[in-house]
Amino acid sequence: MAKLSDIVAFCDRRTRMRAFKDAPGAFNGLQVGNAGKVTRVGAAVDAGVVPFRKAVAAGVDFLIVHHGMYWDMPRALTGPARLRVEVLMLGSCALYSSHLPLDSHPQIGNNALIARQLGLRPTRGFLWNEGGHIGRIAPSRLPRAALRRRLEALYPRVTAIEFGPARPARVAVCSGSGNGAMRALLDEGVDTLVTGELREEWFNVAQEQGLNLYLCGHYATEVHGVRALAAEVSAKFGLPWEFIGTENPL
Repeated sequence: MAKLSDIVAFCDRRTRMRAFKDAPGAFNGLQVGNAGKVTRVGAAVDAGVVPFRKAVAAGVDFLIVHHGMYWDMPRALTGPARLRVEVLMLGSCALYSSHLPLDSHPQIGNNALIARQLGLRPTRGFLWNEGGHIGRIAPSRLPRAALRRRLEALYPRVTAIEFGPARPARVAVCSGSGNGAMRALLDEGVDTLVTGELREEWFNVAQEQGLNLYLCGHYATEVHGVRALAAEVSAKFGLPWEFIGTENPL
């Protein structure tokens, strides 16, 4: 057992939460408290009634999520919003959210971990945000076909748009939505992007600009950071942890 306040302070420091200006309406940090004690840690990508119920059923009383509950506050606690809070409160399960801080982190961030999965070593960041770069750029000696095979071995659904070089020189990684990354990608002279999802219009840009784009799923590319943070909390405080999956195909 550990104190909730100690775990929250550790997560705030580890993610450098206070340094980040996140998306409008986002609220990083502790979103819902519990009675003050933690016995089991959980990690999930999304806040939602189903992952909350799964967490409570598994005995989790501190749940780390990437996409938290609060994006458009103030909001009346009615309908699904009320139900989410009710599930957490009745289960005495605290909720901790980390969005952009857990994309950007150079050790336990989604983008750093995806690069590591692929055997790439980022040398610089891109997509500057107040607090740090969100994405990562790595030089590559991997042929395009080998990069694609590695991605297909790691992710259940990979959409490959291959108009770039057969031997990419630089690979950018941006988990989740890559729409904001595309213009930065062109400015950086990068020929290949690994991301979660993109809007339809970027297909034409890839054709015109000679880019390789690999779309591996918003959800699937953002399981890594919450897992890593939960594992570090587990090691620090001697608590069990588990991943709460929802089989989200998007």
